[in-house]
Amino acid sequence: MIKRNVKSCVECLLLKKGGRGIITEENHRLEQTAGGPLETERKAHTMAKVKVGVFGAYRGKCMIEMLAQYPDAELVAICDCYEPLLRECKEIADKYHAKVTLYQDFEDFFKHDMDAVVLSNYAHEHAPFAIRLLKSGRHVASEVLPTKSMAEAVQLVEAVEESGRVYAYLENYCYFPCTMEMRRLYKEGVLGEVKHAEGEYVHNCEPGWLDLTYGDKNHWRNREPSTYYCTHSLLPILHITGRRPDIVIGLENTPSERLMRVGNPRAESAMEIVRLDNGGTVKSVHGNMLREPSSVWYSLYGSKASCESDRWDAGVSALNLFDPSKSDNRTMYYPKPVVDTALSRSVATHGGGDFYTIHYFIQKILGNPEGSESIDVYEALDASMCGLLAYRSLCNGNVPIKVPNFRNQEEREAYREDYWNTFEDGPYKIINPNVPEIPDQVYEQARAKWLESQKNR
Repeated sequence: MIKRNVKSCVECLLLKKGGRGIITEENHRLEQTAGGPLETERKAHTMAKVKVGVFGAYRGKCMIEMLAQYPDAELVAICDCYEPLLRECKEIADKYHAKVTLYQDFEDFFKHDMDAVVLSNYAHEHAPFAIRLLKSGRHVASEVLPTKSMAEAVQLVEAVEESGRVYAYLENYCYFPCTMEMRRLYKEGVLGEVKHAEGEYVHNCEPGWLDLTYGDKNHWRNREPSTYYCTHSLLPILHITGRRPDIVIGLENTPSERLMRVGNPRAESAMEIVRLDNGGTVKSVHGNMLREPSSVWYSLYGSKASCESDRWDAGVSALNLFDPSKSDNRTMYYPKPVVDTALSRSVATHGGGDFYTIHYFIQKILGNPEGSESIDVYEALDASMCGLLAYRSLCNGNVPIKVPNFRNQEEREAYREDYWNTFEDGPYKIINPNVPEIPDQVYEQARAKWLESQKNR
């Protein structure tokens, strides 16, 4: 069995504040003499490259390829305990002449001289590593999920606040052409106040489930409830509007026989019904339902106008806008990219969204204005807590549950010792009574099938 889990403990060097240099008196004089900013001189004095490490090489490969080319970053270290993946990453780094050190042990990786770390390890293990890295003075960019429990969420927020480091959540679906355009329209007041919005992420992973889980009953993907993976469908709506969730209700359909055959005990889909802090509503739908191509779709009904992405062919590259204030009140168009460079155009993964997650993370570290588009810890938890609490809702008869605002220290306190989750056996494990137990024989057969498939590769 391939294992990439690594235990952790605490301690390292503190990063120089903000990762920035000093604007000298001489540099200021040169600017004034020239009658304007000297970009080359400014970069030389104020924008030293951010040294970045990547933990988790499977999901991390696309970030590695981008960081190896990104002008304001220096890829310095990669860690994964699966050696063949490290070899692939070394080939990528060599392609772009990036000098990287490879590690199979996190403790060695942790000691490396780096300003920031991208966490692309197992989804339920992000928080402990993020907290440790933040406390050591490193900036952190985390893949989905941010935490596996409400208690971890409290610890993560406080680690960010106490360290003063940048925490960025790599929710790439916030950065499709249409979702970025919807955010622009909303911020400029074109849409008015959100009344109702919908987000949909339908991606049938059944055909590749054994490659993802190796037929392992205890793999984190087989222990993750359907509701937990809501950030692709919900967070873009929160990011577009700047609103936060107030109440959540969790729903899911019946467990799927076709998914259970490959050891996946989850329902085919889950849904979160969310009331926003302004009284608006959101329907968030996601799961493994049968659809081809996969569906990524967003719509927003505002007090002034409405808009939505295309349902099929154009997808999240196109936007449909209905604005009754205009004579030509219905338009469909392809928004221009916010960043149009050779590198941004070359990053195709997740509709180009992977470029923006890293781009805004680095720019926020450097203190540049565009870094404000990076998703911070509070916004990340607003969405992910909806998934955690929606599961509790459906386990308790679909009751509405209040979503706390972790910007408020008093609201955190109720969850400080709340370690309930689905991943760990013991007193903190939550079990949905509606989910049937899959016989061990199914996992044995799945494991044997996966091992057989590896012989031909």
